[in-house]
Amino acid sequence: MNNDDHITDHDDDESDDNRGNRIESLEDAAAETAPPSVEDHPYQLLTPDVVIDAVESTGRLSDARILALNSYENRVYQVGIDEGEPVIVKFYRPDRWTVAQIIEEHVFTQKLYDLDIPVVPPLVIQEGETPTLAKFNDFYFSIYPRQGGRAPELDNLDHLYQLGQFIGRIHAVGASYPFRHRIDLRVKAFGHDSVAYLLDNGFIPKDLRAAYESISKELLIAIEKANPESDDFTAISLHGDCHPGNVLWRDDRPHFVDFDDAMTGPAIQDLWMLLSGDTSNKQRQLSEIIEGYEAFYPFNTAELRLIEPMRALRVLNYSAWLARRWHDPAFPASFPWFNTERYWSEHILELKELVSALAEPVLSLPDAF
Repeated sequence: MNNDDHITDHDDDESDDNRGNRIESLEDAAAETAPPSVEDHPYQLLTPDVVIDAVESTGRLSDARILALNSYENRVYQVGIDEGEPVIVKFYRPDRWTVAQIIEEHVFTQKLYDLDIPVVPPLVIQEGETPTLAKFNDFYFSIYPRQGGRAPELDNLDHLYQLGQFIGRIHAVGASYPFRHRIDLRVKAFGHDSVAYLLDNGFIPKDLRAAYESISKELLIAIEKANPESDDFTAISLHGDCHPGNVLWRDDRPHFVDFDDAMTGPAIQDLWMLLSGDTSNKQRQLSEIIEGYEAFYPFNTAELRLIEPMRALRVLNYSAWLARRWHDPAFPASFPWFNTERYWSEHILELKELVSALAEPVLSLPDAF
């Protein structure tokens, strides 16, 4: 739920990554930084030589061309291959996921791919119990084929209908393949723990602390009132972070990428982030998405009341995510506006707006649904 990546409109552009993100030369970036030190962050030891050596440890010969991609939670690079297509190499953030959690995500995406659902599973890179996950210099990594694409047009009804169809297919598989190791979408972890982390670690300015405590408490009460963990909602295996930046439009259909936040939760989690604009626009978008969705998997209309609670949990979790990663040198450089007096003032106003949104009537579907 936390990758702040960006989509471009350039198919097969060498300046785009596996998710259409802008890229820059790793050598140029490294030249502007101080010598790597593990005391700063483990990723400081992920030098160009380490990246190349990791790729070549899988039997691939690199042409030494490396491009750093716009990814913050993990480190992702495009690496040129001698007499072959470039590959995308993903180095997982140390101590974030267990091996079992990563492999479960890989197995899930491969299952989807085998059913002709347009996703990008990792390549097999070694023999053994973890064929899609290797380790080099204490970094776990996987390798993906490079895939370009452009952003979906969320004002295009055909695009929305197809998005609904393929998410319905993903959920049909997810319902039959319950995760055993991935996390659950819980109010405590994404809401209460996020608020507690910010308060306990001194991120909220003293003069705003009382206001933050008050509004976050009010918001969490409103979220809990919606009871997203109720038995009224079926928890299934999800993409987990299905925002437009994780969808590439290519060959006249959507391709879903970056299952790094795959989780167990209600189906609406993979749908609400595709909605935008005013209420009437969201109603129209939702109707088109659900029409396509229900061609492959039934949608529980009771989950519509979870849209605003899910949005609120994402906002709470996002601020805490930035705070938890603030020791990573890449974060202060990439998010200089975070942890300022202005940021927290605006964040409190955003939380107030979310409380108001939770009190509004929920979106509805036409009677035909």
